[in-house]
Amino acid sequence: MSIQPIKLKQGIHLMHLFYKVNRAAWWNLEGARRKRTMHNLEQFQSLFPGPSHPRVSPYANVGGKADFAFILYHEDLAKLGEMHHELEACFPPETLQSVYTYLSVTELPEYVTTDEDMKNMLVTQEKLTPGTEDYDRRFAELKERFSKYEHYRLYPEMQDWEIMCFYPMLKRRSGDDNWYSLDFPTRKRLMAGHARVGRTYAGRVSQLITGSTGIDDWEWGVTLIAKHLDDIKEIVYEMRFDEVSARFGEFGPFYINLRMDAKDLWDHLKLH
Repeated sequence: MSIQPIKLKQGIHLMHLFYKVNRAAWWNLEGARRKRTMHNLEQFQSLFPGPSHPRVSPYANVGGKADFAFILYHEDLAKLGEMHHELEACFPPETLQSVYTYLSVTELPEYVTTDEDMKNMLVTQEKLTPGTEDYDRRFAELKERFSKYEHYRLYPEMQDWEIMCFYPMLKRRSGDDNWYSLDFPTRKRLMAGHARVGRTYAGRVSQLITGSTGIDDWEWGVTLIAKHLDDIKEIVYEMRFDEVSARFGEFGPFYINLRMDAKDLWDHLKLH
């Protein structure tokens, strides 16, 4: 029985997968079977090259929490599940050990910039007068910029930069530090400051925030793509001083990974 497409009203589904290889079982395989496993994984990756969905992005984990990681992207939840099973089917039984999985969806932030926000920005920050040519031109530019931002937030095309950091997080619900007891204007003001810090890393760190409330154990998954590890360290450290993180942030495990095609994983992990 075929499953009908299960799509979001807007956006796509993501799955972050982290694995270890059971080396005892791996080295008990005949050489031909190990080579077939490598070929299967390389073929699997070639089916979903991106740059957007459906896509599979493989990584080698650094730090020992896992051996490798995959990010799967698909607009159809059932197809995402099929991708997950097809990936694991590339490996013989008992050779693959799941370390961590995270399911989430792309979404627009609740505090997205509105037309009214843009108009206020033009008047208060850029000192432009409504109805003038300069005002109308800048408003059109802002509309286009935020439209592109919303599109790529919902349908990301992440760069193939060298490093991927992933961690889950949630907003604290404790006493006076209960994010969900704050009114909307306060939350929007705080998040605006949080976003300003993130924008200072444009060109150095690409950020993908996906939602998982009611879907997985945390509320958001944070994927950071960068060329240098110190940029990852710097943005996370600086965010710690922002009130949103300092008062309301709770964070899960951090995974640092190297972007690597499936064909290169075997050399890196010494599994030939």
